[in-house]
Amino acid sequence: MDTTLQDPLVGQVLDGRYRVDARIAVGGMATVYRAVDTRLDRVLALKVMHPALAADASFVERFIREAKSVARLAHPNVVQVFDQGADGSYVYLAMEYVAGCTLRDVLRERGALQPRAALDILEPVLAALGAAHRAGFVHRDMKPENVLIGDDGRVKVADFGLVRSVDTVTSTTGAVLGTVAYLAPEQMEQGTSDARVDVYACGVVLYEMLTGDKPHDGDTPAVVLYKHLHEDVPPPSSAVPGMAFELDELVASATARTPEVRPADAVALLAQVREARGALDEAQLDALPPQALSADRDIADDRTSVIPRSLTVPRLMPVNEDEDGDGRSGDPMHRTSRFAAEPPLPPRRRSVRPGRKVVAIVTAVLLVLGVGAGVWYINSGQFTKVPAVLTQTEAQARERLDAAGLDVGKVEHAYSDTVKRGTVISTDPEPGARIRDNDSVTLTVSDGPETVKVPEVKGSRLDKAKELLKTDGLEPGLVTEAFSEDVLKGFVISSSPEPGTERRAGSAVSLVVSKGAPIDVPDVTGQDLDDARAELEEAGLVVEVSTSEINSEFDKGQVAAQSPGADKQAADGDKVTLTLSKGPEMVEVPDVVGASVDDATTALEEAGFEVEEDRGLLGLFGDTVKSQSVDGGETAPKGSTVTITIR
Repeated sequence: MDTTLQDPLVGQVLDGRYRVDARIAVGGMATVYRAVDTRLDRVLALKVMHPALAADASFVERFIREAKSVARLAHPNVVQVFDQGADGSYVYLAMEYVAGCTLRDVLRERGALQPRAALDILEPVLAALGAAHRAGFVHRDMKPENVLIGDDGRVKVADFGLVRSVDTVTSTTGAVLGTVAYLAPEQMEQGTSDARVDVYACGVVLYEMLTGDKPHDGDTPAVVLYKHLHEDVPPPSSAVPGMAFELDELVASATARTPEVRPADAVALLAQVREARGALDEAQLDALPPQALSADRDIADDRTSVIPRSLTVPRLMPVNEDEDGDGRSGDPMHRTSRFAAEPPLPPRRRSVRPGRKVVAIVTAVLLVLGVGAGVWYINSGQFTKVPAVLTQTEAQARERLDAAGLDVGKVEHAYSDTVKRGTVISTDPEPGARIRDNDSVTLTVSDGPETVKVPEVKGSRLDKAKELLKTDGLEPGLVTEAFSEDVLKGFVISSSPEPGTERRAGSAVSLVVSKGAPIDVPDVTGQDLDDARAELEEAGLVVEVSTSEINSEFDKGQVAAQSPGADKQAADGDKVTLTLSKGPEMVEVPDVVGASVDDATTALEEAGFEVEEDRGLLGLFGDTVKSQSVDGGETAPKGSTVTITIR
């Protein structure tokens, strides 16, 4: 049954632009649809938040903010975010559509992968995460479901910046159990998430690709959680005997329970992965784990398979099940393919004298050995592989190359934000490449992060100062304004850090720009508009009149309020907004004659008037109001003074 027919969004057009064609998947936070951007005629994926979450304003705000940040993360291995918006109760992200499958689909159909395939998938994943980590993002939910493999073989990471609720780890659903399986111990125990939680998750994913199973399992999420907190991830070789030691070390490094022991981020782990790959030979890379499911059928030829053809796994060749001539089952090491051609009949031979026969045999053997040695030397004997020397010191690299019979041709230097100063960034040829014996290898050694001095930009116009910073390898940072008697408006007063300070290339430098000499804003309240405008413009200020008017003590048409006020300072050319008066608000005066002084005062003040007492000589000890300056029932400007006479 096609469940998409029951989905109310299928067939609808969101935001007047995105036509929803089919539902792809449903998750705990959102539903993903295949849609068409009707403006650009482009197929894309539309992730629509569940209405229950969309009703949470704070969640939506964070969702939108982080989606905008991830949209700026342009990387070929990251699923790109094209657009974000809302249509009624639907909050959505428009994202790149990747036709293919997930890594979970691959593992479900194939079980364990060959080390080469596992590393081919892991490297672009780490490249994507490395770009995110250097941009300040942490994925927090790395797992096979979030690794997409396109039909063209491209690997992309999905669901960047989508925060998961902390309490989901206690749920008993299968989806949550899968998430728990990849959470780092500090995520579970302390709720902390930095780049190293993604490193841990990638180590678990690598273990699962190499063995076909998760390192820790259990009947409940609580059991899995306990194992992650108290047990190390086992080496893959414990499940796949004979697996290379370098792969065990790689998994152990990434899944260390103590965060400080792990690689600092995905960039550091990627360097370890490449070094480990360089140390493996072809047989180790192409070893087929016993947990692989490809022995039963060739997935690449199965039209129902979800696996892209670019990631095919060689199947085991069929063998001849016939018995040997002596009636015993054939040795598996000597079985032949049932598709092998029938052997040709041997040609008829002339009889050879025994002496000549021995000489012929010896000659043939020597000839074969000579030809074989020559062929071996031409194809392999004169070649070796460049050893892995990345992240080693120059001295260590030279020693290792010398042991491999290779020379260091020349040493180049380059700046690096990720590789420690004095250690090898790269080699030419690269690690693992074939090279002739006694040939030379070029080393590129890190000089550490590039540092530059902050240039002197004081007194420069702002745009010129920004150009100077960029020319020297720095970035303009926060720009603030301040008054200055000495520096012209629009020119730089100072920078932070100060000129001459050494900073890493690409660092931001904040600038303070002059607003010019301060101007004391004159008080023009109570003036006619023309007079107020003339006084302000004479002071070098620009006048703007508000479209609204207010009641005030001033006559209609006079200035009732100004912004900024008379106690403020402004720069030449700054704007002062004037609000005109509608005249005073007229209020009916209460009749307080005959009332006590206290009652009269209260009544008048509540009506909005100021009260003044007139006791004279006869009213010094009186407490009753004899008369009032404005008769009760008449109107007077609100805020004006009413005098009461006391007897």
